[in-house]
Amino acid sequence: MEPLRAAGRRFSAAVTGRWSAWLVLLVALALSGAVVSLGGEARTSNDPTGALPASTESVEAAALARQLPGGRVNPALVVYSRDGAPLDAGDEAAIGAHVRAFAPVATGPISPPILSPDRSAALLAVPLPADASPDEVTDAVDRLRDAAREGLPSRLTAQVSGGAGFRADVASSFDGANHTLLLVTVAVVAGLLIVTYRSPWLWLVPLAVVGAADVTANGLIAVLSRAVDLPIDPSTTGIVDVLVFGAGTNYALLLIARYREELRRRPDRREALRRALTSAGPAVAASATTVVLSLLTLTVAVLRNDRAIGVAGAVGITTAALYGLVVLPAALAVCGRGLFWPFVPRPGQPEPTRAGGWAKVGAVVARRPRTVLAGVLILLVVLSSGLAGARLGLSKTEQFRVQAESIDGLRTLSRHFPAGAADPTVVVGRAAAEEPLLSAITGTPGVASARPSGRTADLVGVDVVLAAEPDSAASYDTIRELRDRVHAVPGADARVGGTVAANLDTRDAAVRDLRVVVPLILAVVLLVLTVLLRSLVAPLLLVATVVGTFFAALGASVLLFTHVLGYPALDTSVPLLSLLFLVALGVDYNIFLAARAREEAAGAGTRQGILTSLAVTGGVITSAGVLLAAVFAVLGVLPLVTLTEIGIIVGLGVLLDTLLVRTLLVPAIVLLLSRWFWWPGTLARQADPAPSGAGSSAGSGPPDGAGSGPPLGATPAREGAPAGQ
Repeated sequence: MEPLRAAGRRFSAAVTGRWSAWLVLLVALALSGAVVSLGGEARTSNDPTGALPASTESVEAAALARQLPGGRVNPALVVYSRDGAPLDAGDEAAIGAHVRAFAPVATGPISPPILSPDRSAALLAVPLPADASPDEVTDAVDRLRDAAREGLPSRLTAQVSGGAGFRADVASSFDGANHTLLLVTVAVVAGLLIVTYRSPWLWLVPLAVVGAADVTANGLIAVLSRAVDLPIDPSTTGIVDVLVFGAGTNYALLLIARYREELRRRPDRREALRRALTSAGPAVAASATTVVLSLLTLTVAVLRNDRAIGVAGAVGITTAALYGLVVLPAALAVCGRGLFWPFVPRPGQPEPTRAGGWAKVGAVVARRPRTVLAGVLILLVVLSSGLAGARLGLSKTEQFRVQAESIDGLRTLSRHFPAGAADPTVVVGRAAAEEPLLSAITGTPGVASARPSGRTADLVGVDVVLAAEPDSAASYDTIRELRDRVHAVPGADARVGGTVAANLDTRDAAVRDLRVVVPLILAVVLLVLTVLLRSLVAPLLLVATVVGTFFAALGASVLLFTHVLGYPALDTSVPLLSLLFLVALGVDYNIFLAARAREEAAGAGTRQGILTSLAVTGGVITSAGVLLAAVFAVLGVLPLVTLTEIGIIVGLGVLLDTLLVRTLLVPAIVLLLSRWFWWPGTLARQADPAPSGAGSSAGSGPPDGAGSGPPLGATPAREGAPAGQ
């Protein structure tokens, strides 16, 4: 370990030197500028099945459908209605005129309008190219909507929906949304930093460093996406911004808090900064390593969107950590001690945290650790009970938080046509088996209608309208039954695809990823904690507390979604991504707490070590947790329910972890286990020192589960000793 410590001291001296600090800032500025200028736009994808593996049945069906006449189109559906009243001759004439008006936008002939059975609605399918870019789709749909508003009789409405309309609304809903997200994130971070530091300018330094890290990370991600053919959608960009600002600001809070602590001990501010970086640096590095490795476990996911989030997030966190460990110390070295004005730390000032509010909280926990442990566990179980009856999977009409014409059109269409008419299921098989294939399809329960849609010498396509609402449990049951029946047709070699089938495959893939990736995430976190704490018991217990926090946050969030916000279900990707972010980021605070406790315990014993750690890290960790929760809550400004759900679950989980689990549960566990918390490390063989008199920090009276110890302030941190805070 000594070579590592020596290397850390040399690194700290190089970053914080009088002239080297300026050099670091200039190099960082030049590199950031170069990355931003080369970054450009990230690669995107317009393929609705692009997130699924090529071997998935819906992807195979889409590939076969592209070989059929008209198979390379993505139709926009124009739905006409008159508030439930029957359409008259004037309405039908206006719709016929629209067939001619839409021709310049369409890529092929437009079929005659289809009237609903009650003649109160009509449907036009306008073919658009399936391989068009998101901007091209949006432009085509906008032109259709403009044309559809022309020449309509009074009270007749026209709504553009279907696959093209939905994709255009998704793309349009993100116009400016990520800029809004970034601005709100910056405002939230700036406000919380001002409250935390109570200084008119100290907050500008970490905010500028984290902002530079964010734009640099986005540039690197754009370059990487083009180099390795990794599509990055707007929601991934928003998530990465939140990760960089949340984690980067946490690292800054930790380092600056340790720096301020050292400034109260040393007259030389550069020496204080070197000590702070040497002390807090390993904890920051361990935290970032945990998050990066956890994110990279998503590379084994089968869903391409999850893999993109994993790679992009890992790039973002790595950049945030490098800027926090290299650029931020250099910026602090350039600025003087007066950066902390009006509360400038001076040598000889007492350390306020050792007798502050968190020291009092530690005293309460120390008096009754068993009671605290039982109370917190009961609360976590009660919150977790909200998971009973949780549903997984959102339909198209449930995915937007904002109004979208395509969703309104789907609702109108479902009132007058079979529910699946808006987006038919596609079956593609061998032309030689067309008749038995059609017979198997029409005989499947839940199929409203079926008709051949295209034919080649070898293949035949069948459009299948389902009776059930798209993406409902009944529609998924119909898809499964339909697949079983067409697979049994001899010589048909049929594949079932379409949007509902693809969504079913996506949900199944998400469940598979949850089962495979979650154990990898937990293994990564356990490994990092084991190396950092040199213990087996401590990592297992710390990971268990974070997992318990996740289930409590998920259960409480489901109750909120169901009874307050009106969301009917969790989106398929929400459980995995929420657990990933909460475990990877939430364990940071346990790293900061346990690492400092371990180092304090080396001289003062486990009991005093955890109480001192809680006292001196309480303020900064609470500030970091509140900030991270607020930053994730900002995801709610984006238009998709999925991102709002992730933001609420992770934000609530971070608050639970910061204010309840790390504050009460973990200290209670450590106090009850005492030195065995560190087993089999050297601290497990070191008994706590005997009580040093009557003045225990735990207050009067014996605790209900641990021996008394010395007063909280009786064992100050050793001069120059590294601290995990």
